[in-house]
Amino acid sequence: MSFYLALDVGGTKTDYALADETHEIARVRTGTIKRMRTDDATATVHLESALADLTALSGVDMKAIRRTCIGTAGETVPLVADWLHAAFDRRVSGERLLLGDVEIALDAAFPGQPGIVVIAGTGSNVAGRAHNGALLNAGGWGPALADQGSGHRIGLQALRAAFLAIDEALDDATRAVPTKLMPAILDFWKLPSREHLIEYANSIPAPDFSALTGLVVAVAEDGDATAKAVMQREGESLAYLVRLIARRLRTMAPDPEWVPQLAFTGSILEKVAPVREALMASLQAEFPTMQTPSEVIDPIAGAIWRARNG
Repeated sequence: MSFYLALDVGGTKTDYALADETHEIARVRTGTIKRMRTDDATATVHLESALADLTALSGVDMKAIRRTCIGTAGETVPLVADWLHAAFDRRVSGERLLLGDVEIALDAAFPGQPGIVVIAGTGSNVAGRAHNGALLNAGGWGPALADQGSGHRIGLQALRAAFLAIDEALDDATRAVPTKLMPAILDFWKLPSREHLIEYANSIPAPDFSALTGLVVAVAEDGDATAKAVMQREGESLAYLVRLIARRLRTMAPDPEWVPQLAFTGSILEKVAPVREALMASLQAEFPTMQTPSEVIDPIAGAIWRARNG
């Protein structure tokens, strides 16, 4: 019997699954092992804990693994790739595939078939597969350069909007709209004043802006126009990337009227309806027949499929 190991490495968590040729045997979750998001010592603790738990649950030694498939954002970044290869060389036997998180998500949704997957969790990314198997990516350049529609961007843009509201209140002509974001953020981070927030938000390393997502959603649900606008803009900015991929895939399709299927994954697209709704409204303005996915996919299923098939 052959055993396969699959990983979905996210910005805040990592999922691990152990499978044989036909069945998933065990699954565990730890904090992230992505080195752009955590330090070497923490990533090592998370990885060793997960591998030990998988062995305890299944009785399968990691030296019996035939092939591992790791899906992660930043798979071409040396800090990420080099750490993963070195860590697995020491702990897990067999062949190894290191793929982008979007590629395993595509395989989970459309195994070997054309379509578009949209990822929005702590970070974001969009990828499509053409009829000829070619892969296209948009976004996914990390929190400083992209991550449209992600938890990171929602939190950061909410902070910026809260401070912009202070500036706009200086000028009656701007008709500044009061927002509850500032007091809500101060309370969430247990900070006594705006000045302390300025210091905290600009600290190095930066705080986890994605942790503010739930707060922004709650303030928006309470009727706050500024919080609503943040999520609307992030949904639309993510849709822009999807449109870029969809247009290109259409030019590569046998049928020039073909509209790609969509798949969603990530906590934002699963749980934050305003972002999802803004995304789909923007897409359907150009592609009226594009359907909203009924549920999010499980990317690790794609990593299992690739581990089995190579």
